Amino acid sequence: MFHVGGARSALFNWALAERAGGRFVLRIEDTDAARNRPEWTEGIISALAWIGINDGAPAFEGPYFQSSYEKQHREAAARLLAEGRAYYCTCTRDEVKARTGSEHQGYDGFCRDRGLSEGAVRFRTPDEGVTVISDLVRGTVEFPNNAMEDFVIARGDGSPLFVLANVVDDVEMRISHVVRAEEHLSNTPKQQLLWEALGVAPPTWAHVPVIVNEKRQKLSKRRDKVALESYREEGYLAEAMVNYLMLLGWGPGDDREIMPWSEMVPLFRLEDVNPSPAFFDEKKLRAFNGEYIRALPLAEFITRCEPWLDPSWDRETFAKVAELAQTRIAVLSEITANVDFLFLDEPVFDQASWDKAMKNSAVEILTGYLDRLEKVEMDPESLKTALEEVGASYGLKLGKAQAPVRVAVTGRTVGLPLFESIEVLGRTRSMDRVRAALARLQA
Repeated sequence: MFHVGGARSALFNWALAERAGGRFVLRIEDTDAARNRPEWTEGIISALAWIGINDGAPAFEGPYFQSSYEKQHREAAARLLAEGRAYYCTCTRDEVKARTGSEHQGYDGFCRDRGLSEGAVRFRTPDEGVTVISDLVRGTVEFPNNAMEDFVIARGDGSPLFVLANVVDDVEMRISHVVRAEEHLSNTPKQQLLWEALGVAPPTWAHVPVIVNEKRQKLSKRRDKVALESYREEGYLAEAMVNYLMLLGWGPGDDREIMPWSEMVPLFRLEDVNPSPAFFDEKKLRAFNGEYIRALPLAEFITRCEPWLDPSWDRETFAKVAELAQTRIAVLSEITANVDFLFLDEPVFDQASWDKAMKNSAVEILTGYLDRLEKVEMDPESLKTALEEVGASYGLKLGKAQAPVRVAVTGRTVGLPLFESIEVLGRTRSMDRVRAALARLQA
């Protein structure tokens, strides 16, 4: 599944590409067979397309597959060997541990000058000085070279490790900016050394802040709701998700939060990204989504609800209450529970709602209102007045009086406006439901 953190990084890259007139390059790094399946690749492409990053746009390039570039990876390793920037090594981890006396100490350079002609390939890191990373988000970050071991770039069979493949691919694809999560910052000095060893100027680096949950823990797929697809399936709008994700670590510089993509792109600058951890607040995302839902033209709202409506439900009836529902839901999947009572032979009773509403004067209220329903005009104002009069005869205000009627008619204590619902449901079906509720109460 596509992590919301990956989606946020992708959007930052996309905004940068659009603003600069460049290209967003999608590369599937598929050299690890255990983590590579066609359906996972399709999932990535589908998730990106949902948030507007797709091959129909001028700024999009790809997808490329890392496995297609193995020849270039091997050639790069051979070149580094020939130029003395890398060497063969046959040491095992146990041998290094025996020499250093520590499980945690890095490679000790034992094979540097042995002149071997086979084995794994290690990059020869500088013994002195520092590798300086100029990062658009984090400023200047220095890594002492003597703290880096000679790291492996190819296995004994010649197949490249990710650190080499990644750099070679970036060079081949003319990558100018690498915008990614801060957890990759520790890999950057190794990659920059490889860029320089291959005679190419390193890209511009930007490591964006980690995304955390309410406990300020890094979002985890094992613990947190992180899959972009799950939000899509729940009925979040892509434009709301895009808006919210863009604000995780960045802001337009004023008090506005709700704003379309077209207005964010011209304002976006990596230099303005805050390096501090960004809190993924699902409640705030939900509020964003509600704002976007309410802003939809009614016809579009009806269309967007379609995946959550049963095929057997009458669409003309749904259209009569769609505007009422639009103001009451925060995610599209909630439409089902708000309108299903209109299409079912009898409502699905929420037990907690029933227990709360069907007590005290419930029988009297339902009996009195049933009598009024037989004669009252079927418009919301008349229906409301009739219930107010019934409630008043028992010393109840409308809010108390309508609770048992609402549950009898819709099955729940919350939902669409009651009297508009009764109007659409109709006199006969509404009376039948009140009778059924009375029978259940008196059984």
